[in-house]
Amino acid sequence: MKALSRFFSTLVQKFLPDPFVFALILTIILFVCGLVFTDHGPIQMVQFWGNGFWNLLAFAMQMALVLVTGHALASSPLVSRSLTRLASIAKTPVQGVILVTLGSAIACLLNWGFGLIVGALFAKEVAKRVPGSDYRFLIACAYIGFLTWHGGLSGSVPLTAATPGNPLEKTAGLIPLTDTIFTGYNLFITIALLIALPIMTRLMMPTGKEVVEIDPQLFAKEEVAATAEAAPTEKTFATVMENSRILTYIICVLGFSYLIYYFANKGFKVDINTVNLLFFIAGLLLHGTPLSYMKAVGNAAKGTAGILIQFPFYAGIQGMMEQSGLGGMMTNAFISISTPETFPFLAFLSSGFVNFFVPSGGGHWVVQGPFIMPAAQQLGVDSGIAAMAIAYGEAWMNMAQPFWALPALAIAGLGVRDIMGYCVTTLLVSGVIFAIGLSFF
Repeated sequence: MKALSRFFSTLVQKFLPDPFVFALILTIILFVCGLVFTDHGPIQMVQFWGNGFWNLLAFAMQMALVLVTGHALASSPLVSRSLTRLASIAKTPVQGVILVTLGSAIACLLNWGFGLIVGALFAKEVAKRVPGSDYRFLIACAYIGFLTWHGGLSGSVPLTAATPGNPLEKTAGLIPLTDTIFTGYNLFITIALLIALPIMTRLMMPTGKEVVEIDPQLFAKEEVAATAEAAPTEKTFATVMENSRILTYIICVLGFSYLIYYFANKGFKVDINTVNLLFFIAGLLLHGTPLSYMKAVGNAAKGTAGILIQFPFYAGIQGMMEQSGLGGMMTNAFISISTPETFPFLAFLSSGFVNFFVPSGGGHWVVQGPFIMPAAQQLGVDSGIAAMAIAYGEAWMNMAQPFWALPALAIAGLGVRDIMGYCVTTLLVSGVIFAIGLSFF
């Protein structure tokens, strides 16, 4: 495992460009594929790209808020102390690796946005507290835990498939969660990942001269920013409002009241908007004053650049995939060689391949669902396992597609080449678990 991860790390260092450049290259590749493999001309492909370019603006804002509100919440004194106490459980680098991997995987099962942010913040605390820890590898462990998300409570494909009015309701019908998330094969895959991921990361763990510890200046700058106080100012109406706990408490009561009403009427349905609202209200409450919270948000917002600039390009790629028919062609290439026994695994592979161009669970349901679900019905394959094959493929290929690593890397202050070699190794090994779960359970 260590030799394999070393090989992929070397390969990634040489050939994997910055995530933004990676998105530009994918855009060009897909544009050319549209010209070669479909009957659409350059003008049409440009239109498909331009029509889709801004389709992820709302989602980009949601992801930016996940990063900002999650980071601001974690920087509050109470949460910061809690993460420090939890990180202190690890006494050795080995224990730190296992703790971060398992903690991130469990958190992502509860909610992917929560797990993605808290996992990276927790990894930073462990790196800070445990001497001899490889900082880059701990952040990789936090991202590796993201593999579990689509089998958890916030999996977008199973939740969408169970929601009335979803795009495929007329084609596949509503697929209840008892046929997707709460099934034996999903339980097997989830438990197997929770057991295997910490073992994998332990075996990949750098030792000796390979270890790259955290730069002390990184934490020194953060501590200075967190403790810096503004010079005393005259007490005016403006400064009183900026430091008013009463104003904070009123807004927090408003926010928590809405969340109680929401869950009372819709059940425990957690999506990215409810997570963001919870992060926002909890962060504001724990910081105490509006001004203190805005300082924390200002520090956190510095890491959103990658999200804001890259998401439109992936939206353009998704537009070309969907409107040109390339997504359907890719999916059908796998379906055409399927049997009822091999269909779930081949659908899983097709989803992983498509994820390079459409790294979004909801996007997968739109691009692949119209082809996967009717084919499953024709072959007599259970609709639930067909939907989860799409979901698993998306989660699995995230280990090679740096799109979802952006929030974690922004928090860590690292580049994509620092972690992706370890993630690609995990991709190969974890694929066996998904294959067994889809083929034999």
